Amino acid sequence: MKRVTLLAGLAISLGLAAQAQASTLAKAQYLSATCANCHGTNGKSNGGLASLAGYDKAKFLATMKDFQTDKRPATIMHQLSKGYTDAQLEVMATFFASQK
Repeated sequence: MKRVTLLAGLAISLGLAAQAQASTLAKAQYLSATCANCHGTNGKSNGGLASLAGYDKAKFLATMKDFQTDKRPATIMHQLSKGYTDAQLEVMATFFASQK
């Protein structure tokens, strides 16, 4: 009986973990979709602007902070970057870094 309870608990835990992972991915895709107009779907640029797919996470965060604080010149990124929280940028950085 204990074994069945343990297995059921494990199955539920795995299901919840998979659900949380899917939710995190959906949130990352949602936030990152705003970048697609210029940087391509999932950060895969068709040329012209930098591709964000596979972009180093730390470099992405530093670059976005530079845009937010006007340390890096831009035509539109300084405005767009200010619309994201640190937590949102972290999610986006992780997403783009994971793209091939």
